[in-house]
Amino acid sequence: MIRVMIADDHAIVRQGLKQILSEIKDISVTGEAETGFQAVKIARQHEFDVLLLDISLPDRNGIEILKQIRKDKPQLSVLMLSMHNEHEFAVRALKAGAAGYLNKQSAPAQLVVAIRQVAGGDKYVSPAVAQELANTINSDADQPLYSILSDREFQTLCMIAAGKTLSDISAEMFLSPKTVSVYRARILEKLKLTNNSELIRYAILNKLVD
Repeated sequence: MIRVMIADDHAIVRQGLKQILSEIKDISVTGEAETGFQAVKIARQHEFDVLLLDISLPDRNGIEILKQIRKDKPQLSVLMLSMHNEHEFAVRALKAGAAGYLNKQSAPAQLVVAIRQVAGGDKYVSPAVAQELANTINSDADQPLYSILSDREFQTLCMIAAGKTLSDISAEMFLSPKTVSVYRARILEKLKLTNNSELIRYAILNKLVD
């Protein structure tokens, strides 16, 4: 039996995933969490084979949670779930140690295949993600400029582009406003931009926000 934990801040999403998996004989949902803190705590206290981890949690970014859980439970396979397009997010998640990345709009059958695959110790990637990974092999000149951002800078970029203020970002990332301002300044410098309007336009053109 494959023991699964679901970490997602939306109760309706957790319920939907549990409903889908309840019909699968070799998969059992034995834990759930609605915040990153809960996910880390529960993963430490109980044994699971697969963690379905939302990349956008209210208290901490899913990539940060992924890195923490990989330290605590390196044997736990983490399958990232997201509404974001399978672009830069998937590549960053896989580089951070995720066993796979799945869009929430994927078919239920694809979810089951992904869980079984990562539970068996393999990686799971969709054709779109496989293409993105292949693209990363190309020379740096072929890579988008935002690929040079650190994970924290990339997270800050996406949050600013989503309309969040520096104080909002500071609270969600558990950082001081000064530190967030430093990240913003680095982003503008690295992307050769001058203000938030240009930053938002850049994020939209590169499909980093919905």
